[in-house]
Amino acid sequence: MAAAIDRARETGSHLLVQAGTGTGKSIGYLVPSLLSDRPVVVSTATLALQAQLVDTDLPRLADATEGVLGRRPSFAVLKGRHHYLCAAKLASPEAEDEQDTLDGGSWLGQASKMEKHVTRLHDWANDTETGDRDELDPGVPDVVWRGVSVSARECPGAMKCAQGDICFAEKARGQAREADIVVTNHSLLSIDLLNGRKVLPEHDLLIVDEAHELADRATGAAQAEVTVAGIERVMRRAGSFVSREVKEKFADAGAAFDAALMNLPPGRLTQIPAAMREALTLLEGACREGASEITVGKDEESVTKQQAKTGVTDLRDVVQRFLLESEHDVIWGDGEGRRRQLTVAPLSVAGILGQELFAERTVVATSATLTLGGKFDSAARSLGLDEGDYDTLDVGSPFEYRKQGILYVASHLPKPGMSGLSEAAADELVRLVTALGGRTLGLFSSRKAAERAAEVLRERTDLPILLQGEESLAPLVRRFRAEPETCLLGVMSLWQGVDVPGDSCQLVVVDRLPFPRPDEPLTAARSAAADNSGGSGFAQVSVPYAAIRLAQGVGRLIRSVDDKGVVAVLDPRLETARSYGRYLRESLPPLWYTTDKEKVAGALSRLKAAS
Repeated sequence: MAAAIDRARETGSHLLVQAGTGTGKSIGYLVPSLLSDRPVVVSTATLALQAQLVDTDLPRLADATEGVLGRRPSFAVLKGRHHYLCAAKLASPEAEDEQDTLDGGSWLGQASKMEKHVTRLHDWANDTETGDRDELDPGVPDVVWRGVSVSARECPGAMKCAQGDICFAEKARGQAREADIVVTNHSLLSIDLLNGRKVLPEHDLLIVDEAHELADRATGAAQAEVTVAGIERVMRRAGSFVSREVKEKFADAGAAFDAALMNLPPGRLTQIPAAMREALTLLEGACREGASEITVGKDEESVTKQQAKTGVTDLRDVVQRFLLESEHDVIWGDGEGRRRQLTVAPLSVAGILGQELFAERTVVATSATLTLGGKFDSAARSLGLDEGDYDTLDVGSPFEYRKQGILYVASHLPKPGMSGLSEAAADELVRLVTALGGRTLGLFSSRKAAERAAEVLRERTDLPILLQGEESLAPLVRRFRAEPETCLLGVMSLWQGVDVPGDSCQLVVVDRLPFPRPDEPLTAARSAAADNSGGSGFAQVSVPYAAIRLAQGVGRLIRSVDDKGVVAVLDPRLETARSYGRYLRESLPPLWYTTDKEKVAGALSRLKAAS
């Protein structure tokens, strides 16, 4: 992998690399990165990998290569501006008041609960050298952090800010410009792509780790929504700087939007209803007039004014996007009560990725799950790459999957329904967990199914059962790792975020194939687009989605060369579906495959005896 990346760096060829768990892929791409004459940017999807790179891999690599290079390689972390303390807001904090809710109550109603968070935040602010929110442990609620941070668009810039000379975000950007390797995240990379490549420092080589996540993060970065609470927040911030007439227009537009939102039909909107279009038109006019009345100068109110103006102009831009009703966008309404919102997202980000991601630099995209059905085609399409525009490499795995693990499909069970965990699947779950004596990670497609599984296992076994949602995830994983016989059950965040090598996790149970919900607006729109173009929405959208997530879930089992265990899929379609069952199996690590429940029970009993 290191040699292939070095060749790509020298030739300018884009490269897709599948590198499984345990291959040491971070070292595989960091080592050749040090040979670049210009900074190299490494983008990750998760905080866990970002922390691993910055806290472990890069310091060790710097120690190991300093004598060879004749200098110590430098590295820096770069995050979005809102991740850093704003010195100007810290000097004159703005309360996030009555419309900012926490646990169902208002900011004012929660003031006593928030006071300790605010006090701790300000104590930390006096000591921190980075101002990076991720260094504040334990963290604070979003509503508290918003009072001491700004987004990139809300910031007036160091030249116009009275605290610009001590700005944490500017300090981080300065360090990134001087570093050999800059570690960032997919969200900031996506923002950089959508804003003309003006955020990240100039570079010739970009490493995209966890590349299977990039398209979704780019979609999230390009998504926008309008809520009643959001309109009211914009009105409050602009209130001191606009005329009474503009305030009244905002109030009228907000009331019209609220009424239209309550009557909005569920799901995707192929056409915006007349009442909603009228409300959006009123709102666009109020924003346009408000923006023209707010002027930002270099004074003590510059940050507050810039926040107000940015809020108004951002809201105007989103409203105009709704009114445009572009064929390239998907619009829908969702949520309940005060959380109702109108949302817009791109139908596809492959076009923008193809144009911006690969222009004027070499890109290496890598992941443990980059091939589907044994091919790189789907990953390349999601990134906007045309066939022939890239090289590929699968570095394999250090694990002997067929000797270390079993993939068991319970083909005798009925096809899963939409009502959660069936009685037959619950019986099978109890049988498997009892045979092993716990040590089980349960990955469920819905919270209802996970809760039913926990209920059944608690009724019919004496094993300790941990359920995601009953406690925050980090301590649950720590208990699962430390306490023998424990079972941990949960939903989608467990499918990718859990790393528990050793005997604590010897059985991974998947209740059903993780197809997206057919009524999810983006999925429905993308499937319809594929159907309309002569393809198959199910084959081109739903099956690749399920393949990636299933591979991530199955990958929770074998995390080291010593691990042994079973993945049990309680969905018979993985065996019986002729159109996609084999494709999904070929997208998984090559575990020994069986549908024989007696053989699996025997294997689990032997694992229990050996533990």
